[in-house]
Amino acid sequence: MSIGAGIALFAIGAILAFAVNVQVEWVNLDMIGYILMGAGAVIFIIGLVLMARRRRSDTVTRTAVDPAAGERITRQSTASTDDAAGL
Repeated sequence: MSIGAGIALFAIGAILAFAVNVQVEWVNLDMIGYILMGAGAVIFIIGLVLMARRRRSDTVTRTAVDPAAGERITRQSTASTDDAAGL
């Protein structure tokens, strides 16, 4: 969702900065457009970083011999990071 929001903010900012030719006394639309473009780029990059971190997972396989039965036991555990829970 943050990637789409970043793209939307960037597009709205570009429209305000480059396509709108309206002069308003109390606000500078060009500056607001540049600010929205910067915020959109930052949100887009943060979204990419969070998506890359969310896909990590570690798999650990351990093999041992049960002393009582003499059987070989293999245990596998998978741990994945879920960054969405902390947000």
